[in-house]
Amino acid sequence: MSALTFSLQGYSLSPAKFKAKLRDFEVIIDEPQNLGGTDEAPNPVEYLLASYAGCLNVVGHLIAKEQGIELKGLQIKINGDLNPDKLFGKSTNDRAGFQGLRVTLIPDTDAGVEQLAEWLQIVESRCPVNDNLLRSTPIRVSVEKNFKDINQVFSLN
Repeated sequence: MSALTFSLQGYSLSPAKFKAKLRDFEVIIDEPQNLGGTDEAPNPVEYLLASYAGCLNVVGHLIAKEQGIELKGLQIKINGDLNPDKLFGKSTNDRAGFQGLRVTLIPDTDAGVEQLAEWLQIVESRCPVNDNLLRSTPIRVSVEKNFKDINQVFSLN
């Protein structure tokens, strides 16, 4: 199968609120009030956690089917700690992102410990979001602006 391309386009509704269009879906991203938002939608890092959980769910069911494991359901819990100091320009040695994530998968299945250990190893290795979180993904950020009817794009990296 050839590579699939996923895209997002969106725009700012306020300094803390963003509207994204993904395929035929619109998603609002906002911050809680204590971080300058209106608390009308999840914030970016909460969407990251939801994205990770959603991917683990899809891959978990896919691998269970491949292995002949009857997976009646899958509960997923993810917690992560983040120090907002760097985000707000305060001096810190902490990174801007999560310090780490704690992920718990709770499968509803009769599968044994050995089957589940193998299932988990394969799920972790094949989950695209897990892969993006564990490994550095090349990112190119650019800015596009019209200057007197001349469209210029420049890269920040």
